[in-house]
Amino acid sequence: MGRTVEDAVLVIILSGMILLAAGQIVARNFFGFGFIWTDELLRMLVLWIAVAGAVAASRTDKHINIAILDRFLPPKLNDVIKIIIDLFTAGVCAVVTWYSINFVRTSYEYEDLLLGNVPAWLLQLVLPIGFGLISWRYTLFSLKRLASLFRGGAASC
Repeated sequence: MGRTVEDAVLVIILSGMILLAAGQIVARNFFGFGFIWTDELLRMLVLWIAVAGAVAASRTDKHINIAILDRFLPPKLNDVIKIIIDLFTAGVCAVVTWYSINFVRTSYEYEDLLLGNVPAWLLQLVLPIGFGLISWRYTLFSLKRLASLFRGGAASC
């Protein structure tokens, strides 16, 4: 269910971006006008699709990484290194979640507005939610690998 929701969010955001950008181009070039809010909304949607894409990539542990040591280390030590990397990733994302919560809270307190009259904090919520999900997933990956290490099997996340 979660995978379907994540994929649907990505499709909806990307489709909306394409339709908005194409509509803005057509409106400007053929009708001589454009909507003031379209460019700002497209910038917000770029943020949303970047975070949603990162969340989707984290569900299968497909984030960008440089696997230099994987070929040279024994499997057990490789699993230990992956646990450390997963915990580091979870920690960094937890810190980003904390600061993005503070950012959203500050935006709420100052009553910032985007797109004319939309409370900015509503559109910025994608940051703490997205990074919180990534942190949660990498914590689970590390626990799964740790449990697999103690059982004696190879961890496959």
